Amino acid sequence: MEIFFLSAASAWAVTGAAWDIASRRIPNPLSYSGILVGILLRTSLLGWRGLGTALAGGLFAGGIFFLLYLVRGMGAGDVKLMTAVGCITGIPEIFRIMLACALAGGIIAVAIMLYRSSATRTLRNVWELLRFHAAHGPQVHPTLNIDNPQAIRLPYAVAIAAGSGYALLDALLAR
Repeated sequence: MEIFFLSAASAWAVTGAAWDIASRRIPNPLSYSGILVGILLRTSLLGWRGLGTALAGGLFAGGIFFLLYLVRGMGAGDVKLMTAVGCITGIPEIFRIMLACALAGGIIAVAIMLYRSSATRTLRNVWELLRFHAAHGPQVHPTLNIDNPQAIRLPYAVAIAAGSGYALLDALLAR
């Protein structure tokens, strides 16, 4: 049954990644329908336990990404897409997906950094962000945030799709 949920989540994430690459946006109808489908599927197939795991998965995944959104480190579309993936997969799988998303996002960021030959500037900015947040807590940095037109943005839905795909592949290989 988990492979079914992982397949659905991967399909939603890949669709979101395609939109993110093409338009730098993830449509609300895609994310909201994923949240609704996740809750309805898990509830209809697993009963009250399914409802609980869907809500917990969505709240956990969306909550972590929402914290990054609050400091302008990520867009709202990424938060909503990750919430949908969390509702579809539920709480047991979302931890592995989020870890894989973080690793994929890091790999994508390093690849972009190397492609643009901006390693020194990027490492200096990471240090500045760490220093700023250590001193000021979870506040938006005045210049190092996604609202800055000079900021290099990465389509994070690609990392969400990679994390979801990894979890699906891992579950398939474990059979």
